[in-house]
Amino acid sequence: MGELVSFEPDEEFDAPGRLTAQTVGTGERSLLEELQDLVLSTTDMQEFLNELAVLSARSVSGHEETVLCGITLLRRRRAATVAYNSETAKSMDELQYAFKEGPCLTAAKEQRTIVVEDFASESRWPEYSEAVSGYGLRSILSAPFTIGAGAHAAMNLYSYRPSSFRSEEVTFAESYARQASKGLQLALRMAHYSEEADNRSRAMESRTHIDVAVGIVMAQNRCSQDEAFTILQRASNARNVKLRVIAAEIAQRVSGASPATHFDG
Repeated sequence: MGELVSFEPDEEFDAPGRLTAQTVGTGERSLLEELQDLVLSTTDMQEFLNELAVLSARSVSGHEETVLCGITLLRRRRAATVAYNSETAKSMDELQYAFKEGPCLTAAKEQRTIVVEDFASESRWPEYSEAVSGYGLRSILSAPFTIGAGAHAAMNLYSYRPSSFRSEEVTFAESYARQASKGLQLALRMAHYSEEADNRSRAMESRTHIDVAVGIVMAQNRCSQDEAFTILQRASNARNVKLRVIAAEIAQRVSGASPATHFDG
């Protein structure tokens, strides 16, 4: 895993690691390079997302430990925290899913930035706010990612301090989310292609097992291919076991090993 490069403080920063409005443009250029390095240095989607959560918290706050980050993904009407830099951030996200409302869900669904200055006095989501306050968290910044049709996402930054996110942090977080959206889109697309390839591979393996088992049944019963397949189906229904499992068992019993699927090219 590549080492992430943090923003270096200089005279344009008003606190160590915290961006001012004057440095957002420069920070955005550095951020794009950092996100590109992150995409290139991680080996799979989950690793990329976990590192993105760490980078998100550190980039906005300047100190990884002071801000907790969770990344919410809404897809097929289901919400999930796909990455986080602490278990507490994940738990706070999941509280929103339980209540079916909250700042990160609103940010993701409505594609707009949500800021809660203090959960102790927040009235928009009273039940959720009370629950979060019980964990000592006081404020949140939720900025939406733009990832295309069929899915929504948001970056959720939690702080133990009230009014933690000033206008500079909000501006930078929105800029950051726009830039990070490109990397997130790429990661989701790669995960989709990988999932499709895995599904095709499993389908071909199942087909191999079934074809071998059909041949064995044909030889043992001196029957046609259709009749052999029907025998396998009946065995599958009788045992309430998937057809490919029955087929693999038959092949294993006869040959002593599972049939291998060979790919050309």
